[in-house]
Amino acid sequence: MGDEQNAETVGRLFEAFGRGDIPGAMEFFAEDVDFRSPVTRIHHQALTWARPRHGREEVRRFFGEMAAEVRPEPFEVLTLVARDDMVAVEGRNRGTVNATGVQFVHDWAMFFSFRDGRIVRCYHYYDTADLLAAF
Repeated sequence: MGDEQNAETVGRLFEAFGRGDIPGAMEFFAEDVDFRSPVTRIHHQALTWARPRHGREEVRRFFGEMAAEVRPEPFEVLTLVARDDMVAVEGRNRGTVNATGVQFVHDWAMFFSFRDGRIVRCYHYYDTADLLAAF
């Protein structure tokens, strides 16, 4: 797959998430995907979903666990760069913590790696303090 096709796949992935179509979004991931959101070495109790995931089924569970705690709004893509089998995206999103009703905003960067048209690695970097302030 080329740069353009991988960039298009990431765009379609974000569209699926924006519609709340988690089963559809899962189709873009390889069975053996390495997924981290957020990428962090510090685990906070409030972010129950925040740990490394391996495999499509664990990624699907990630979204269920996260949805139990927060209601994210669709991603705002600020920059997207694709090269070879990698796509880098800079963006922002808002959401609401279910338990408190407090909204949050955070900026993020995501890095995707592809193999045979599927995402085999997704690392999502953001400052967890932006989110924790809403808990």
